[in-house]
Amino acid sequence: MRRADRLFLIIHALRGRRTALQARSLAQTLGVSLRTVYRDVADLQLSGVPIEGEAGVGYVLRKGSDIPPLMFTANELEALVVGSRFVRAFAGTQLAESAQSALLKIEAVLPPELRERATRTRIFAPVWRDQHREDFAALIDRLHAAILGNRVLRLEYRDESGNASTREVEPLCLSFWGGKWTLGAWCRLRQDFRNFRPDRIAACVPSDEVFVETDERNLAAYLSAVGVGKLDLG
Repeated sequence: MRRADRLFLIIHALRGRRTALQARSLAQTLGVSLRTVYRDVADLQLSGVPIEGEAGVGYVLRKGSDIPPLMFTANELEALVVGSRFVRAFAGTQLAESAQSALLKIEAVLPPELRERATRTRIFAPVWRDQHREDFAALIDRLHAAILGNRVLRLEYRDESGNASTREVEPLCLSFWGGKWTLGAWCRLRQDFRNFRPDRIAACVPSDEVFVETDERNLAAYLSAVGVGKLDLG
């Protein structure tokens, strides 16, 4: 967890408390050492955050410095919790970690009754851990990074019939269809938009080339093409 995220969570863990919060409890929540908590709290105090207390006693925010809670309904909160679980189960590792971090921040600023409600949802997306899942998550991360960086990708790809081909593509978006992911891209071999299933990608190598989106070959054009009719899978 980034230091900035820890500092944010420490402040909001103290929000609205009437009794001191022990450093050990903070350390367990954040997954860090006591020494790290002491150092972070001291840095916050030096920067002007009105935290009172000391090591061995606990910490509170000075009276009158409370922060108003985010106003979520119970149903909105459950949607956020369930959404983060699906991201953890099906997205890449980086997005999964970010979803978990975001949820911790949200829960940190909730009033107690809504925070408890967040733990009671019975909609789950179990996360399994095996080599295939880890490899697939890493591939989703690479595809996502290429989309963000406008990096041309070189793919070794097999279509639905098992025919192999080598493609250079300009990646535009990832879509999750409830069971399968697809990579939406401009395919230089076919000179058209194509959808590529990550589970059929045998190799994926980002090139040093950065492509520039044009009106004919950008995300809007791709989405328009998807709306017109079904795209071929490779």
